[in-house]
Amino acid sequence: MSGELIKLKIKAYSDAQFSTEVANGEFKTLLNPEKYSYKYKIEQNEQQASGTSSSAPRFNKVPPEDLDLEFVFDRTGVIVDYGSPASTTDDKVYKDEGNGVIDDIETFKRVVFDYNGDEHRPNYLIISWGTLLFKGTLSEMDVTFKLFKPNGLPLRATARAKFKGFIEDNLRVAMENNSSPDLTHMRIVKEGDTLPLMAFRIYGDPKYYIEVAKVNHITNFRKLKTGQQIFFPPIKKAK
Repeated sequence: MSGELIKLKIKAYSDAQFSTEVANGEFKTLLNPEKYSYKYKIEQNEQQASGTSSSAPRFNKVPPEDLDLEFVFDRTGVIVDYGSPASTTDDKVYKDEGNGVIDDIETFKRVVFDYNGDEHRPNYLIISWGTLLFKGTLSEMDVTFKLFKPNGLPLRATARAKFKGFIEDNLRVAMENNSSPDLTHMRIVKEGDTLPLMAFRIYGDPKYYIEVAKVNHITNFRKLKTGQQIFFPPIKKAK
């Protein structure tokens, strides 16, 4: 429905294929973030052989991007979670239920921070909100408590979290196999580029833009951003 408030959502998975959801592994933000930021990095090899003069750094690889987000937890009663736009019967006021924001933070941690018992590693996460679609795992988190009850229980807190982007194994192997004739291509979007046009340049056929969009988690292929990095994986063409 147009105008409906959509909240940022995190879903946890136990496998790298994002096919097995973790039980009770979904978290929705209390308040949507005011901003989020991506961090891109190009790693270069600056090693120099003994006795040689210095040389220009050589390209090594482009690691997965980082995503920074801030989450708000509040049990002071000032925040209302509105239900259906046509009705207020589902509205929920976030009041203290005796434990402040501790239970809310524990629920958040269970989804993004706790180790998966079978895999012995943090859960794989999909973070979605509007045009944001991010696959990765938590790399670090800081929680700050800001307002307290007389007995010391916190009523308000913020969590700053950093997530490391995740590339599926088949794409990662193709990127790292430098001797492969099917080496994954990485291109920077230039002014006027479209995904079908870029797919035509790489594969000789624009129809493969759909596969490229899936690999890069592009939800709107008509609105590419100038300077955006796009990976073009090996694709088996139909004969």
